[in-house]
Amino acid sequence: MPKKVTAVLSAALLSAACLTACGGGSEQEAGNKITVWTEENLEDRMAVQQQIIKEFTERTGIQVELVGVAEDQFSQVITSAAAAGDLPDVIGALPLGSVRELEANDLLDTETPGKIVDQLGRDTFSARALELTTGDGKLLAVPSDGWAQLILYRKDLFEKAGLAPPDTYEALEKAAAELNTGGVAGITLAVAPKDSFTAQSFEHVALANGCQMVDDAGNVTLDSPQCVKAFDFYANLAKNHSVKGTQDVDSTRATYFSGKAAMTIWSSFILDELAGLRKDALPSCEECRADPEWLAENTGVVTALKGPDGSEPAQYGEIVSWTIMRDSATDPASRFVSYMMNEGYERWLGMAPEGKFPTREGFAEKWSGLEAGVDTKKPLSDVYPPEVLDALRTSPETFGRWGIPQGQGKLAGAVMGELPVPTALSAAVAGSVTAQEAAAQAKREVETIKRGIRE
Repeated sequence: MPKKVTAVLSAALLSAACLTACGGGSEQEAGNKITVWTEENLEDRMAVQQQIIKEFTERTGIQVELVGVAEDQFSQVITSAAAAGDLPDVIGALPLGSVRELEANDLLDTETPGKIVDQLGRDTFSARALELTTGDGKLLAVPSDGWAQLILYRKDLFEKAGLAPPDTYEALEKAAAELNTGGVAGITLAVAPKDSFTAQSFEHVALANGCQMVDDAGNVTLDSPQCVKAFDFYANLAKNHSVKGTQDVDSTRATYFSGKAAMTIWSSFILDELAGLRKDALPSCEECRADPEWLAENTGVVTALKGPDGSEPAQYGEIVSWTIMRDSATDPASRFVSYMMNEGYERWLGMAPEGKFPTREGFAEKWSGLEAGVDTKKPLSDVYPPEVLDALRTSPETFGRWGIPQGQGKLAGAVMGELPVPTALSAAVAGSVTAQEAAAQAKREVETIKRGIRE
């Protein structure tokens, strides 16, 4: 997020907090209607949510006004609402960075989420999801689901070459080198400099080596030995074993789908496409023409990766949550979120199960049987073996994120908006700077962004 927008947003939110505290909340509390924003704003998903809301209203009598908000416009929309003193009661599908931004501006009800989780059963929630949504000892939001960054690899090629799954730096690099032959790249990696997909792919690799953007004191640490190693590892893979040119979210998928790469790093949202369930993104490999599910059947999935300096395997992942705004209509808002996390939860996950891993353990079996896809619908369990689904379902336990555990969620959001890290990484891939220089460049630029946020 640019510095100017950040400053305006903070001022507007603080102003709105005062307006709401001065009487907006009491008027809402007296009524039986709430306003809910959702970032699940696609037409088909809005229809599902409206159906759940209809049933909720029939059971409780609570009226719900649902407003769809695009993720990339969230800051602009909430700035306008804040300036008008017209913030919603609840926001759904909110990413971790946005939750922390609202926390920084003291706009969250930080008492009710914990009560909801305790009522539903704290032990039924992913411990890691709860940890990522906790600040200063309080639960900031109710984590609803998540998607994971994955390493996809061709099982058939790995087995033929006698290679181990690419779950460590060493195994991944060895496979990329050995399989980079015969017109097939060892791996296809995103390197586009101003692309959030490149940032997410690199953060996945960096977290695996214990590379953190900041330390617990908030100091930027992108030039640490662990981070320099991550820059060097990723840049070497891209230079020596990946497809040449500026690869991005679309080209990496297309290369893997065409059978021209042995590995790729992509989000779990690829799983329905990989199985041939979307006409606008079908696998195009030679074998796929006769069998649309061939590539899915011959693809292995690695969730968490471990680098030589990492203390444990880690991966990049996103947890989205239900937030309740401060001074909202607390009781109906609480009842609504509880309903969405219980009675309506299966249908919420079913909107896109390949990118909505449940944060509640009791829904694991139901999730595996939910139908994925767009043009063709099929349960994930009809395509992927149980061990893959188990790995996906439990992957939130290994999710890591830069800045958020250290209380720097607002910085993490701003860095993802301005993308200084993939810019430095791209320069290292091009050979114009060394890994050490790229890490130092990224550190300087993140420090500049951090100073701008404080101002």
